[in-house]
Amino acid sequence: MTKVNEQRDHFKAIALLDRVVSVPASWLMHWWRAKPIFSAIPFRVRLTLLYSSLFVLALIGISVGMHIAVAQTLHANVQRDLVAATQQIRSILNAVGLQGVRTPSGELQLYLNSDFIQLFTNRNIGAQFFRGDGTLVSSTPNLAPYMLPLPNEALNMNVTDENGLTIIREVNGVQVKSLITRVTLHNGQTIGFIQVSRPLNDVNDTLATLQTILIIGGVMATLVTGMGSMYLSKRALRPIEQITQTAQSIVRAEDLGRRIPEPVQRDEIHQLTVTINELLSRLERLFSTQQRFVADVSHELRTPLTVMQGNLEVLERGASTDPALVKEMVGDMRRETARLIRMVNDLLLLAQSETNVVLRSEPVELDTLLLEVFRELRPLANQVRLRIGAEDQILVYGDRDRIKQALLNLGVNALQYTPPGGLVILSLERYEQFACLSVADTGIGISEAERDLIFERFYRVDRSRSRHSGGTGLGLSIVKWVAEAHGGYVTVASEVGRGSTFAIYLPLPESPATSSTG
Repeated sequence: MTKVNEQRDHFKAIALLDRVVSVPASWLMHWWRAKPIFSAIPFRVRLTLLYSSLFVLALIGISVGMHIAVAQTLHANVQRDLVAATQQIRSILNAVGLQGVRTPSGELQLYLNSDFIQLFTNRNIGAQFFRGDGTLVSSTPNLAPYMLPLPNEALNMNVTDENGLTIIREVNGVQVKSLITRVTLHNGQTIGFIQVSRPLNDVNDTLATLQTILIIGGVMATLVTGMGSMYLSKRALRPIEQITQTAQSIVRAEDLGRRIPEPVQRDEIHQLTVTINELLSRLERLFSTQQRFVADVSHELRTPLTVMQGNLEVLERGASTDPALVKEMVGDMRRETARLIRMVNDLLLLAQSETNVVLRSEPVELDTLLLEVFRELRPLANQVRLRIGAEDQILVYGDRDRIKQALLNLGVNALQYTPPGGLVILSLERYEQFACLSVADTGIGISEAERDLIFERFYRVDRSRSRHSGGTGLGLSIVKWVAEAHGGYVTVASEVGRGSTFAIYLPLPESPATSSTG
C-alpha cells in the first residue's frame, strides 16, 4: 500500500508522455500495415520518415526515463526531509514533551506536554501529534490551511514498523505527502502518533516544467532531425540519381559504348558504378556477339540453301536426264545438307552446355579415337599434309562422342587455316596426370591480341577464309566446353605466319595404387 501511494503521483506526472509514446507506436503499426501505400512514396521521403521515426522513438524513451528518474529523485528527497523532521520531533518529545509526576501513593506517572510540538520550526514541513485513538492534540501553525486527519491505516499500523506509513493526499487541490510514525514507551504502551507533512507543489511544478521542456525540445529536435535527414538523404542519393540519369541516357541513345563516370571516393557508390560499367561492357560484348551471330548464321544458312535451290531449279529444267549431272548435284546438296546439320548440332551442343547437361562417363581409348579422327580428316586435307605424331596408348573416362567432336573441330580448324603444302600433325601424349591430345599446324597463326577471343562463340580470326570454308566460329567454343566438362582444359600456342598448336588436356583415371594409398 505504501509503495502504491508513493508512485501514484509518478504515473500521473508521466501520463501525457505515455500518450505521446502510444501515438507514434500506433502510427508506425498503421504505417506498416499500409505497406503498398508506403512503397509508393519516394525512397528519399521513406528514408527520412524512417530515420525521423526511429529518432522520435529513441527521444521519447530517453524523455520518459529522464522524467521518471527526476521524479524518483525529488520524491526521495522529500522522504528524507520527512524522516529527518520526524527524528527531530522525537528528540524534542524526549526532551520536554513528557513530564513525570508522583502520586501520593508514590507511583510515578507521565504527563504529555501538548505544546512540545510548537518547538519544531520548519516552514516547509508541518507536524501534528495525535493520541492513540486518533484525536488531534497539537500541530504546528503552518498546517492551518490543510485539514490533515490521521488516516485509518495508521491506527492499524504494526507496533514494530519503524519506517512508519507514507501516504500522499490531495487537500484543497494541493498534493501533500505525510509520514506517520507511532510513539511508544519502553513498556510498549502507545501514547500517540507523529504525523509530519510536506506539500508537493514545488515537486509537481518542477516535474511539469521538465515535462514541458522535454516536449518542446523533443518537437524542435524532431523537426531539426527531419530536415537534416531530408538533406542528408538527398545528398547521399545524389550520386545514385546521376547514375540513374546516365544509365537512362545510355538506354535511350542505345549506345552501350558509353560508361558511367566513376566517383573519386572508394565507397559503395564507387562499387556500384564499377559493377554497372562491367555490366555495360558485358552487355556490349553480348550485343556485338548477337549481331555477329545473326549476320554469320544468316550468311551460313543462305549459302547452302542457295546452292540447293539452284540445283533444284536445274533439275526442274530437265537436267534429270543427265545421270552424271544429277549425281554431281546430289553430291553438292548432300555436302550442303551435312554442313547445315553440323551447324545445327554445334548450336544445339552449345545450348546444352548452358543447361549443365551431364556427359557420359565410359572408358575411352584415345589412341583408337585419334586414328578414327585421322581417317575422317584425310578426305578434307586436299593439298595439306596430314600426319600422326606421338601416339601413346592412353585410356580415360568420359563421353567418347564429345571428345571426338572436340578433336575433329581442332583438326578441321587447322586444315582450314593452313595453306596448300602446309603440315598438320595429330598427337597423343601423357603429361603428368593428364592425357594431351594436340593438333599442330603450319598455318597463318594467331596474334597475341586474338588469343583471348578465339574461344568465344562466333569469333573467327579470318572471316573471309572461314566463310569460304564453311566455318561458323563455334568450333573452338565447343572444344573449350568439352575439355572443361571432363575436368580438363585447353591451351593454344601460336605465332603469326608460323602456325599454331592446340592441346586438350583430359585427366587420367587414378591408378589402383594411388587410390588405395589415398
